Amino acid sequence: MNDGFKQLKPYLDKAMAVQAALVLFEWDDATLAPKAAGANTSRVIEILSGEYFQAVTGEETKALVKECLENPEGLKETEMAQVKELEDQIEQLDCIPREEYQAFARLSSESVRLWEKAKEEDDFGGFAQTLQKVVDYQKKFAGYRAKEGQKKYDALLEGYEKGFSMKELDQFFGMLREELVPLLKKVMESKASIQDDFLTGDFPEEKQEELGRFLAEYVGFDFEKGVFSVSAHPFTTNLHNKDVRITTHYSRRVDSSLFSVIHEAGHGIYEMGIRDDLTQTLLGQGTSMGMHESQSRFFENIIGRSKDFWIPIYGKVQEIFPDPFEKISLDTFVRAINKVHPDLIRTEADELTYSLHVLIRYEIEKALIEEDLDVEELPRIWADKYEEYLGIRPKTDKEGVLQDIHWSQGSFGYFPSYALGSAFGAQIYYHMKKILDFEGLLRQGKVEVIREYLRENIHQHGKMKTTRQILKDMTGEDFDPRYYIRYLKEKYTALYQIAD
Repeated sequence: MNDGFKQLKPYLDKAMAVQAALVLFEWDDATLAPKAAGANTSRVIEILSGEYFQAVTGEETKALVKECLENPEGLKETEMAQVKELEDQIEQLDCIPREEYQAFARLSSESVRLWEKAKEEDDFGGFAQTLQKVVDYQKKFAGYRAKEGQKKYDALLEGYEKGFSMKELDQFFGMLREELVPLLKKVMESKASIQDDFLTGDFPEEKQEELGRFLAEYVGFDFEKGVFSVSAHPFTTNLHNKDVRITTHYSRRVDSSLFSVIHEAGHGIYEMGIRDDLTQTLLGQGTSMGMHESQSRFFENIIGRSKDFWIPIYGKVQEIFPDPFEKISLDTFVRAINKVHPDLIRTEADELTYSLHVLIRYEIEKALIEEDLDVEELPRIWADKYEEYLGIRPKTDKEGVLQDIHWSQGSFGYFPSYALGSAFGAQIYYHMKKILDFEGLLRQGKVEVIREYLRENIHQHGKMKTTRQILKDMTGEDFDPRYYIRYLKEKYTALYQIAD
């Protein structure tokens, strides 16, 4: 082992261990911890965040990174990749005063709980002041990080998907707006009738959990390495590739939980598939949020909403919920779970309108960070954009600006990853159809063949490859959003019998 890396490794291990502790506290806070514990937990998170900051940005760490880069002899490929990843993290953190970094960690922990309360009480006004503090911190941090001539929002976007600045995203979302808004109009004018009322009813939570566990395991979530729980907003987190945790939520609409489970299982399968020599290192996570979302949305939509996926297992749905599904044919069920219904809630959105939800958030985020948009104006602007793009207007904050957890956490720049992930997934899908009998494998219940191909070409690499490297190595092409447009047009012109 390179001597410099040998000396650096204890600092890497400490950073990993502190990060694992933070993940555990955040998981517990979102799932099982009593409400009264919140303030105390936030204090612990503040202190641990300071320890993580020091492990990454300490003078000894920086000196050893420099030594490894200047004297790389004997460094393995994975070791050099860790050094470069650490160099990048130092660049992201060292420009921020430690006390501000810690204070924000505490604030974001408190903010999530205040968001949950505000959402429950439908009271944006009670949360606005806290959200303004979160926005101010993110703008300040972006200012610290921004390179000469770089916009603040671009600096935030880099933390989620490198290589996709506002310039690239404006073009991407412009294409989606140009292609999808007219398609949505045709769909809504179509005379095709799709019944979906049977998806809403009294579905006991324990039965929803039973079906959710079955589906998670069926697509490949390993419960020997995974945990399944409930939270206000479904999410996935992990300590390493043998401890991956997902959550869902329950409602009267049964498909809401089912597809939430498959979505989060997709995230979890990615993390479980990372190689053992990368897990518990800086490389032991998905390469980007966009690629992560490509996998969750690939399992949720491209696999999970296809008729072929349900052919071997629809009987299980009928067994767990004989009323009403014993009387509902497979074809009727599949059409229902793919019905286009412009909705106020992003996580409930159909595939066609989903990226329009993301576009709205992207435009608002840009205004918050780049144009000093007043947080108090968010409910009105949110409602105006929903009316403009989807033809519907929220009547409450709960179904409007308070529906997502992301801004309370300070995750500005995350939302575009959902639309990018959908587009990455479509490109991967068309590639896989060329080399695998994709639909045939689903009909035969052989999801594992598809999953293993994804593991081999995406999951195992962790952060050893960038998103664009993965796409190029896997498909032979750079990112091309036209595959996503093609996928949506083919799917919905067929479903709604529209002449393209």
